[in-house]
Amino acid sequence: MASQKKAVGIDITAIQYGCFDACILGTTPLIINRVSEKGMRELLQPSERKNSAQKASTAKHDPFAEFRASPYTDRNLNAPTLLQHLSAAFKGAMANAALDLPGTNKQQIGRLTWVLRERVHIFGKPKIFSSIVRMADINRTPDIRTRVIIPEWACKISVEFVKPLLKEVGVANLLASAGITQGIGDWRTGKGKGTYGCFKIVNANDAEWNRVVKLGRKVQVAAMEDPEPYDQETEELLEWWQREVKNRGFETSAKSVELEEEERIPTRREARGSKRNGAVLA
Repeated sequence: MASQKKAVGIDITAIQYGCFDACILGTTPLIINRVSEKGMRELLQPSERKNSAQKASTAKHDPFAEFRASPYTDRNLNAPTLLQHLSAAFKGAMANAALDLPGTNKQQIGRLTWVLRERVHIFGKPKIFSSIVRMADINRTPDIRTRVIIPEWACKISVEFVKPLLKEVGVANLLASAGITQGIGDWRTGKGKGTYGCFKIVNANDAEWNRVVKLGRKVQVAAMEDPEPYDQETEELLEWWQREVKNRGFETSAKSVELEEEERIPTRREARGSKRNGAVLA
């Protein structure tokens, strides 16, 4: 007698979305860096090689131009901030934090959690920061990079996750762990060497968070126009660079950040009636 196979039904559990808002307060400075417009253009259509005369008449670096080209920005004049960062940075931090926590999986967290919107508005006053980096060549050649650094920063993100596989408390704990062990931006803790970009979750009525959030778009526009050095090394390096550029007669590409006329805020040098060339420290 032939055996009869019983049909087995497939039971799929319905999933739902969970979401919560998190107020993020930086605990270490945040270094924002993106591929500049000049870098992207070089990738799309490389420029011709410079001859000896062109190299001799052009500065290798233009710190102020690099500074203004380093952050993600929002051109909307009604936006709360000028500076932004990719929301994917927080998702990546949570996924990497899952590697160090029991009961979690990086790939699973990457599939089941995400941060809404492509970019996050970053509050805080930016400063100019020049530091030594190592190139990716075989000799690890040292070079100087100038970027935006925000000593005190804050933001607000919306995190979505899949229920019932994940719970809000667990995702919030994972985000808090990411702020301690991973961070965001350049030289972040998750890379192993730096300690920048760390953060914590706070309440919306936190006094420190509200103080930083008040440093909105106007403060950032003024700081990008008339940057303040982050540390003594940056200040000394930029002062030397300005003297050398003037003495050697180099051509530079430094210019003010492109802003609408009504948004532009006069610099301290302009207030004193000095001529401004876009590459001068106040």
